Amino acid sequence: MGKIHYQSHLTLGRQPLAPCAGRPSREARRVIFQGKLGRVVTVALILSAWTGLLPAVPAADAPEAARVVIVANSSDRDSLALAEYYAAQRGIPSANIVALPLPTTETLKWPEFVATTFNPLFAELSKRGWIEGFPSSLTDDFGRRKATILGHRISYLVLMRGVPLRIEENPEWLPAKPPTGPNAGFACNRASVDGELALIAASNTPILGFIPSPLYRQRRTVGPLAALVVRVARLDGPTPGAVRAMIDSALAGERQGLVGRAYVDIGGQPHPEGNAWLESVAAQFNDAGFDTGVDRAVATFAPLARFDAPALYFGWYAWDVDGPFTVPGFRFPPGAIAVHIHSFSAQSLRTDVKNWCGPFVARGAAATLGNVFEPYLSLTHHLDLFVEALLRGDTLGTAAYYSLPALSWQAVVLGDPLYRPLARSQEVQWAERAKLPPGLQPYVALRQARLALHAGQKAEALRLARAAFRETPSVAIGVSVGQIAREVEGGEAAVKALEFLSLLPRYALGEIGAVRDAAALLVECGAAGKALALYDKALVLPPAVGEVELLEEAIGVASQAGLPARASAWQARLVIVKPPPPAPVEPKPANKPQPGAK
Repeated sequence: MGKIHYQSHLTLGRQPLAPCAGRPSREARRVIFQGKLGRVVTVALILSAWTGLLPAVPAADAPEAARVVIVANSSDRDSLALAEYYAAQRGIPSANIVALPLPTTETLKWPEFVATTFNPLFAELSKRGWIEGFPSSLTDDFGRRKATILGHRISYLVLMRGVPLRIEENPEWLPAKPPTGPNAGFACNRASVDGELALIAASNTPILGFIPSPLYRQRRTVGPLAALVVRVARLDGPTPGAVRAMIDSALAGERQGLVGRAYVDIGGQPHPEGNAWLESVAAQFNDAGFDTGVDRAVATFAPLARFDAPALYFGWYAWDVDGPFTVPGFRFPPGAIAVHIHSFSAQSLRTDVKNWCGPFVARGAAATLGNVFEPYLSLTHHLDLFVEALLRGDTLGTAAYYSLPALSWQAVVLGDPLYRPLARSQEVQWAERAKLPPGLQPYVALRQARLALHAGQKAEALRLARAAFRETPSVAIGVSVGQIAREVEGGEAAVKALEFLSLLPRYALGEIGAVRDAAALLVECGAAGKALALYDKALVLPPAVGEVELLEEAIGVASQAGLPARASAWQARLVIVKPPPPAPVEPKPANKPQPGAK
């Protein structure tokens, strides 16, 4: 049996962990899983096929919304209110809400999770007929109720804010002999609540390590193991209001279609697998016609990077939210999907400044993906596959499980799993663009122009872009016109298209990112003097964020243009505003007594 080697992994902060290599192959892991479940599954299938006495699973074409089960924490009144709101907005029967008295903390210990969450939820789902089978009074080695399970009829299990998030490591359940070598990191039992509940309809599953998902890279449910997986998503965030806004954002995005630009922060991290995912993501968005900004610098997107209408964001690798997301007043457009690869991106969802998932939800994202503990890169959602599924029209929930290789592990899916961001085709959006908010209409036109470029219709592409700018003029759209003009007619046309920037009296903070792109384009087209004029205007008043970065760029352009006096003037200003590097701290001798010590 072949062996798969994982050379790529996530890191703790920015310090690399040991490489993950030589884990058992997916087929080998499945055999282990089947060994634990095989007899139960076989008996269930025989009984179902031959007795005809068991409740029938709903037909495959039954509406997914009718088969969504919503789990709320009855100890948290906001949790129940959010469950009722989501059910009403999505047309989910109120009888599908399961409210249990759960702990109110985000993190549980294993015995607490089993006693307060897993077993009560299993009992309630079985009682209501969502999980079909024969319960038992016996428990497994970890206290979970056993059962002979025939199947389930749940399309998605949606956990509301208030349902615990993570399960701590239980050292008592670790191997007596600590594992060593490249696979040691997988020998743990810490997990996301969501990852464990995905297997609530599968009896006696292993606790140690992960279980390869039978849904990974599968466009339809195949085989008995896949039929036992319950797809789990979570509507959670820093505040009840942010969660309600997330629900509304998905519904608005689905009604009008996903509209805006795509941003991919590849970042040159030393992990070829993750970089390859993001390169694929950028290429897929470009092929789909989205006006796409790609940053390949080692650092993440800067605060003053161009970041207008970020309907799609995929990037890595910083511990906490940074860059454009920290600019005052930042909000995602309706339906936005934002994912930042990080080991602990969902360590807590009750914060709008720490990690990534909570801050994304707080800023209006409709959906994101994350990890509650160190997952190792290869066992996270594969973002190239996630985007592939979204672009072919799949729901968020389907795309998330298509791209996730591991269950009983660290991942969470945040957002309405029924959300289908590309349910409305570009053709429909283009025909009905007048119904969109005015600020979003030109982005539909830009996508139409990009698709025309892909089809070789260069003149038509430039016509569409220029028309969009005339109908809804803005700095950002004008800069996109300049970029398309260069592709179609060359540098001189690009310089002419950007002349409007010199006529504006000032630039708003949210426009400076696009102005920076325009300056870079002007330098590439041999018009460094015009680029310097843009920096002059942008720096008349110090921007609220990013002044140092803007000055450093201006100094570089002035030096390149052979204007040392301009460069010196900006350098003098930079010395004033740029904080000096911290003085090195001399380490104290390890065994030297400190003053006053005896």
